[in-house]
Amino acid sequence: MSKRVTDKVTWVGKIDWELKKFHGDELSTMEGSSYNSYLIRDKKTVLMDTVWGPYDTEFVKRLKEEINLNEIDYIVMNHNESDHSGTLPALMREIPDTPIYCTKKGESILRGLYHQDWNYVNVKTGDELDIGDSKLIFVEASMLHWPDTMMTYMTGDNILFSNDVFGQHYASEMLYDDMDDISKLIHEAEKYYTNIINPFSTFVTKKLAEVQGMNLKLDLVAPSHGVIWRKNIGLIMDLYARWANSYQEDQITLIYDTMWQSTRKMAEAIAEGIQQASPNTTIKILSVVKNDKNDILVEVFKSKAILVGSPTINNGFSYAIAGILEMIKGLKFKNKKAASFGSYGWSGEAAKMIKEFLEESKFAIVNDGIRVNWAPDQETIEKLREYGRNFVAEIAE
Repeated sequence: MSKRVTDKVTWVGKIDWELKKFHGDELSTMEGSSYNSYLIRDKKTVLMDTVWGPYDTEFVKRLKEEINLNEIDYIVMNHNESDHSGTLPALMREIPDTPIYCTKKGESILRGLYHQDWNYVNVKTGDELDIGDSKLIFVEASMLHWPDTMMTYMTGDNILFSNDVFGQHYASEMLYDDMDDISKLIHEAEKYYTNIINPFSTFVTKKLAEVQGMNLKLDLVAPSHGVIWRKNIGLIMDLYARWANSYQEDQITLIYDTMWQSTRKMAEAIAEGIQQASPNTTIKILSVVKNDKNDILVEVFKSKAILVGSPTINNGFSYAIAGILEMIKGLKFKNKKAASFGSYGWSGEAAKMIKEFLEESKFAIVNDGIRVNWAPDQETIEKLREYGRNFVAEIAE
């Protein structure tokens, strides 16, 4: 079902209530998502983006119910990842000569994905497409989060089609932010930022400044996933500016894996010491096996410091800890401190190896970490609490 956005703009996307994983198995999307496509009718008619390939037949059928496909004058592809461009092959079989407006790198990606010699028109920042009473102004946003990404501003209706920027993996029949639960939207926007946009925070800062410098009147910000921002445009832009600036809260997160509960007991005892020394600090204790990996990464994003613990297994750390450490490294967190801990039976390399990995990931290492042989007794529990208390003092220095 299409949804009217303005007199000229209609939402013609797909809400995916069933989506639970994205980017393969890399990202959890427990709230589903949407693939937002927009049909603009002025003197010229423009289709803004398409949807993911599994819904191509449905998308084309529903689009035909909305408009004669031959009336579409232009297709604008702000970004060409498969969840945005997957319907293009089916659509272009119907209207093969329709110009596709995209960046030069966007053309390269479309050719690489679909191997078709379509009618590509390359655009760059500042280029305009006159569609009648309104104009579409293109703004390149390379590496937010792919090299081909751009945003498109529509004059008159004052809409910024922001693509992945300001998006949320969130399924909702509500079209706008002020029609839904704002706390859920902010949570999903932060999860989206952490797991997709954070490695490119430097580009976020520059692009926000560039867009603000264009003095665009913004009545709507329409991303490619989730709801359209209408009431809280200033809020989401302010949050992006904060998130991009080496974000942290007064929070310490402990991430652990455990075989026979020794490392779990270590995490809990260290956390007790942290709480004793800093009662107002938020503390999260997260099992890397029991908790969703992407939610863990959000807590890392929010933290000023983390501690990562694993038992020593086969002269190393656990498979689950290896996975979360690799994700942490790839997300390029800044302005965060860290230490390691772990239990062991006879060799005990895990804590040292975790420390080295965190150091490679650009965390400021607070100390050499702490190890416990076998299971902690009451005396060792107190030593772990003392370690937690000292950790608070060390990260404050």
